[in-house]
Parts: sequence; C-alpha cells; structure tokens
Amino acid sequence: MWITVVSLAAWCWLLLCQGFFWRTDVRLPPHGDPDAWPSVGVVVPARDEAAVLPASLPSLLAQEYPGRAEVFLVDDGSTDGTGELALELSRRYGGLPLTVGSPGEPPAGWTGKLWAVRHGIGLARARDPEYLLLTDADIAHAPDSLRALVAAARAGGFDVVSQMARLRVESVWERLVVPAFVYFFAQLYPFRRIGRRGSRTAAAAGGCVLLRTVTAEQARIPDGIRHAVIDDVALARAVKGAGGHVWLGLADRVDSVRPYPRLHDLWRMVSRSAYAQLRHNPLLLLGTVAGLALVYLVPPAAVVAGTVGGAAATAVVGALAWAVMAGTYLPMLRYYDQPPWLAPLLPFTALLYLLMTLDSAVQHYRGRGAAWKGRTYARPGAVPDEG
Repeated sequence: MWITVVSLAAWCWLLLCQGFFWRTDVRLPPHGDPDAWPSVGVVVPARDEAAVLPASLPSLLAQEYPGRAEVFLVDDGSTDGTGELALELSRRYGGLPLTVGSPGEPPAGWTGKLWAVRHGIGLARARDPEYLLLTDADIAHAPDSLRALVAAARAGGFDVVSQMARLRVESVWERLVVPAFVYFFAQLYPFRRIGRRGSRTAAAAGGCVLLRTVTAEQARIPDGIRHAVIDDVALARAVKGAGGHVWLGLADRVDSVRPYPRLHDLWRMVSRSAYAQLRHNPLLLLGTVAGLALVYLVPPAAVVAGTVGGAAATAVVGALAWAVMAGTYLPMLRYYDQPPWLAPLLPFTALLYLLMTLDSAVQHYRGRGAAWKGRTYARPGAVPDEG
C-alpha cells in the first residue's frame, strides 16, 4: 500500500512539477521574416543510407529559402553507394547546390557521425555561412522548413533551434514504442525548461539542429563533444555551457522516413545508447531500474494485487496512479494520431524500455556497447584524448 502511495505521489509530482513535459504544444515560436536572410550550410552525415536517401535528400534540395543555402552530404564510409546516389538525386531534382565529401575513417576518440559532421562543417565554412543546419540522412523536410527554422532563430535570439522530428508510426511495434520514446525523452528533458534562459536543462534532437556558426566555434562543436554517443544532448550542453540559448520542440515540418518495422529494430535503436545516457554507471542503472519499476510498474501491479487480494484501498490508489500516467500520455498519442486505448498500455512499453536499458548495459560489458552500422565505440576516457 505504501509503495503504491509513493508511486501516486511521484505521478502527481511529474504531472505538475516536471515542466509540464506531457504537453505537446511546444512548437516553433512565433516569428516573422527577418530583414535579411542569412546564409546557411546544410550538413548531412550519411553512412549506408541509400535506402532512405530518395525520400529525404530531395526535400532538402527543394527548400524554398530566400537566402543562400547549400547542402553538404558527407559519405561516412558507405558500402551501398550513398555518395553516388546523392549526386544522382541532385542531378535529377536540382534545387540547392550539393557537395558530397568523404572524411575517411574516424580517428580514435571520435564517433563516426561527429567525425562526418566535422568534415561537413569544414566544407560549409569555406562558404562562410552564418548558420549550420545539422540534419540526419533519414529526415525529410517540408519546403518551408529551413525558412521557418531560421526565422524562429532570428526572432527569438536563439543560438540553437532544434525540432524533434516526427518519427514513423506504421507497424504495430512502432505504434507501441515510438510515441513512448518521445514521451520519455520529454520527461527527462522538458522542452519548456530547455528554452528558458538560465535553465540548466539542455537537450536537442539530432535529426534537426539549426546552429549559429559563431556559437559552434565558441562551444567547440564538434571537437569538444567528439566522443559523445548521444551527440544531440552533448551539443546542447556545450552550447549552454558557452552561454548560448537553446530551443527544442516538436516538429510540424520535419519527419523521419526510417522504418522500424520489428521490435528488434526498435530495441537496437534504444539499447545502443541507453547505458551511455546513464554515463555507464552501475549505480545510475540500478536507480533507473528501480525508478521505472516504482513509477510505471507498481500502479498496474497494485491494481491486480489489490483486486485479487481483497485490498481495495491498494487497488484504488494504484488505479489513480495508472490513470494519471495514462492521462499524461494521451497528448503524445494524439500528436502521433494514435488511438487513446494505447495509453493504458504504457506500463508494458515502459517494461520494454527497462529491458532495453538492461540489455544496453550487458552489451557494454561484453564489449559490444554503442554498436551502430559496423562500429563499436569505447566509453569516453577509454581512449587517449588527442586534444
């Protein structure tokens, strides 16, 4: 009974005191057109992305941007013809100028993506852009996406404007897992707190990050975060550490086209970086598992145990906690156009995430942690610092 009461108290605190994380109305702030449109370099790191590039790259080339903008795609050692396909798509669709580069294999201490981003930023800086748009190869942008990002950055005085791309939700497992992924992310990093000046909460969404070039230099991006597996959060922290202003919200014009049809695909997406999020700390892992169990698993367990055991008060308190949980999940389900009956299933999804996190730790200690597209990255500090 007392454990259930603590769980209900935790949900009341999350509902009212965690930056209203459950609301989905944090979208690009109001903005008008600037007096002059700054130049932008669009940097796209890509490794073996030939399957998704035809659905994403043409949307970048077709940006309706009044100022000067160029796209720099960095082919990060692809074996599926990603670079050649990008050039073919540029010839076929036209639009913004495209440059394709290749940086070679990353040196020790660098993740592949950030090494590619470094090369792309270097190519872009030769054109002296005022802003850099860092976007993943699986992200499709509406024609006015870049224009809206730049206008919002100008109007709000933001050094970073980032949007959480709307992920694909079509398969059964995507419907069950994907909205919860964004919900959990917002719970860890409430968007309202991120955008508040003076707040220490910092995060970005790596699929869509508009960054002032001057700020990138001041924050030493990407060199200062070269080993980060969760590079978007590390980028936002570096910018805030340098005195910059960060904004993060949900997207209306930016979509991920990468499919995750099977549970295995989603499992890999989460487990490859979950333990890195916990800084590879066993105590943080134990605390996270206990916290997930208390907050998400205790309410339905209390309902079942209270009903079966005749403890009506326990069942009622558990049901109240479960109801608050489901209620906070409903806005995210609406954002993803999913049926409300998925909300009571959130404890099951949380159990999956708990198991994914445990698996992430297991893979780390087996030497296969943070593995992605043929590369496995060591824990920060396990390689010499070249700086």
